Amino acid sequence: MTSLPRGAWQDVARATGLLSPGGEVAATVFAEMSALAARTGAINLGQGFPDVDGPDDVKAAAVAAIQAGVNQYPPGPGIPELRAAVADHQRRRYGLDVDPDTEVLVTTGATEALAASVLALAGPGDEVITLEPFYDAHAAVVALAGATHVPVALAPTPEGFRLDVEALRAAASDRTRIILVNTPHNPTGTVLTRAELEVVAQVARERDAIVVTDEVYEHLTFDGAVHVPVATLPGMAERTLTISSSGKTFSLTGWKIGWVHGPAELVTAARTVKQFLTFVSGAPFQPAIAQALADDETPRALARSLAARRDLLCSGLREAGFDVIVPRGTYFVVADGARLVERLGLTDVEGSPAGGVELCRRLPELAGVVAIPMTAFCRAGSATHERLRTAVRFTFVKQEHVLREAVDRLVALRHP
Repeated sequence: MTSLPRGAWQDVARATGLLSPGGEVAATVFAEMSALAARTGAINLGQGFPDVDGPDDVKAAAVAAIQAGVNQYPPGPGIPELRAAVADHQRRRYGLDVDPDTEVLVTTGATEALAASVLALAGPGDEVITLEPFYDAHAAVVALAGATHVPVALAPTPEGFRLDVEALRAAASDRTRIILVNTPHNPTGTVLTRAELEVVAQVARERDAIVVTDEVYEHLTFDGAVHVPVATLPGMAERTLTISSSGKTFSLTGWKIGWVHGPAELVTAARTVKQFLTFVSGAPFQPAIAQALADDETPRALARSLAARRDLLCSGLREAGFDVIVPRGTYFVVADGARLVERLGLTDVEGSPAGGVELCRRLPELAGVVAIPMTAFCRAGSATHERLRTAVRFTFVKQEHVLREAVDRLVALRHP
């Protein structure tokens, strides 16, 4: 075979900006920037994964499970102990009454939960609304389902990124099947307010749509920001699938233990698809995460530490010449590099002032730091894409000494 075969992969590549007009598949910008970091020795503040492991007692629990022989297929819905721990967590933290036997499904991370939910519930002729900028997996799974992706803007303001509620109302139609909400939000660090989420709920009820929520950063909020699960709003528990995972909360991203909960009929639909994706996974990690979910202090301590590291990075970015939008959650901060581009005289291949992509390609050489352009999270040509043309995303989920070194390198751009 001399050329790539036709198939759904093309829809995924097109939806995520990886398919060229000639049909070639490009590497993701994440892969490109990580390769740049490896080649240049730059500090990688592009990809959002911790550079330290999670709690020792949780790791010890996984080791003990392996040694005890918990190494074969776990039950399809997840082990009972973990499903019960998820239900208890939701009751304890949010007052949600969840049946662990019929309303909780353990998945291979939140990504599989998202894929199973959207593939189960949407298809050709349906529309799926997401926020824009959007995590690339959201666009990919909508494309796999054959549904139509309808992005709604999060607009940058002096108070952070805010949902364009009128645009949401205008985007919803009788074809809207799913409203996919990510809060706390990757890549912007926004924590949607109760008022914003009440508009989401109202639109969902009016259009008889299902809400699928990506809440993996639920415990990593700062400055008094409060995470509000959509399922806690009036009339929403019966039409919401809530997705989260242990990776971000406990700094164990490689374990890939996630879950989805909601009404039994919606969870059954997701489970029907999920069993033909990974079937099951993570047998020895499931009991360890069941233990971890009883610990409320570790996530609080991590949030406090992240808030301090966020402040360190934001201060350094400002000194380096970026305009910073301070996040109230997640691992990430968005910084506009327009003034830096102008001062350094950076241009693209056509001689125009460089955008975020070209800036990120040059930063490893200029400063020894890697970031991700925000346009990677937008639909090409959209108003949000143009609005964020010179913006980039940095992660602060790295050790303080790593961030200090990165800040020193970036500041040197302004004060060589």
